[in-house]
Amino acid sequence: MSESSLPTAEQLRVEVRDWLRHNWTGLPKHDDPWSSSPERIEWLEQVLDAGYAVPTYPAEWFGRGYPTDLAAVIRQEFAAVKAPGAGQDKYNIPANTILKLGSQALKQQLLRDFLSERARTCLLYSEPGAGSDLAAVRTTAVEQGDHWVVNGQKVWTSGARTADYALLIARTDWDVPKHKGLSFFLLPMKQSGIDVRPLVQITGESHFNEVFITDATVPEHHLLGGEGNGWRALQTALAYERSIMGDTGRASRNRSRADDLIALAREHGRLEDPAVRQSLADVVAMRELNALNNARAKATAAQGTSSSIMSLGKLAMSRILHAEARLKTELIGASALLAGSENPEADDVNFLALNAFFTSIGGGTDQIQRNIIGERVLGLPKEPEADRDIPFRQARRS
Repeated sequence: MSESSLPTAEQLRVEVRDWLRHNWTGLPKHDDPWSSSPERIEWLEQVLDAGYAVPTYPAEWFGRGYPTDLAAVIRQEFAAVKAPGAGQDKYNIPANTILKLGSQALKQQLLRDFLSERARTCLLYSEPGAGSDLAAVRTTAVEQGDHWVVNGQKVWTSGARTADYALLIARTDWDVPKHKGLSFFLLPMKQSGIDVRPLVQITGESHFNEVFITDATVPEHHLLGGEGNGWRALQTALAYERSIMGDTGRASRNRSRADDLIALAREHGRLEDPAVRQSLADVVAMRELNALNNARAKATAAQGTSSSIMSLGKLAMSRILHAEARLKTELIGASALLAGSENPEADDVNFLALNAFFTSIGGGTDQIQRNIIGERVLGLPKEPEADRDIPFRQARRS
């Protein structure tokens, strides 16, 4: 779309507000985060057809070819009325990955379903022996005619029990260095040979699973980015995941905001405590700094680009969540030793403290983010990797 044919921000804002006023009536409550209600799917399809779901995408793929500043106007108006569906060109990992790396046939087959949530996805990356070093995965994919046959094990997979597809990193060549022998696939999950077993977290929830794969098949055209280019394809998908996890604007359960902490300090008579006030100021400053850093990263990263700066936001959000958990625990004092529904405040605080570790580990550990920042942002020397340049078949196995 040429600049002359673009609407102004104010024109677009009026358009979106008018559309929402005539179409948005709310959605019934749906407590399962791993499935989508029929009403939600129907609404997301309306948003998609209006061009608001992925406005930066090309018109042929449900977008409008808008620049990021106009896309932001749409997100703001949807957020103002608490309507879902906009901004998926920033946060929909499978859709964005397919748009960047998928074939025309694959985009025609699945892009709409991913954007409307008719098809749900999970991420099959980490393995018991390859979590922090994803280049060392040992799940294999062997080409057989018009499909690939996959065998291996994955772990820490969210949503695997209900997913229709999975983004999968697997080894397709054992005779080249580890980063060069990987390929990236879109694996159909609803088939024999895939066994999903839930893992119980320290919070008592079971958001994660281990997945055992035995002779599962992947159609040839579900290979993303070409054979042997899996590491580069994986970085594209990880950039979106880290953007989500580092974004202060996307709240998760019980994630406290600065004003909640201030109210809690006031309620417990601690707001005038100089040490508490300093801790509150630190949290507010970290949140503001992270928001500015995220804005910088998103302004400099092109659609589908793996931005190392995203690691700063991801690492910062981890630090913020831990700082808020520590402060909440300090504010409620000895009652933090209590738990259960009869102690809702303590239960909330303890959940926050335990759940903060999710961001420290999921999407790449804090240690991995520090390595990325040190090497790719600050230009520091890389850590030595004895197995980086040898055929993976020769690499030491744990």
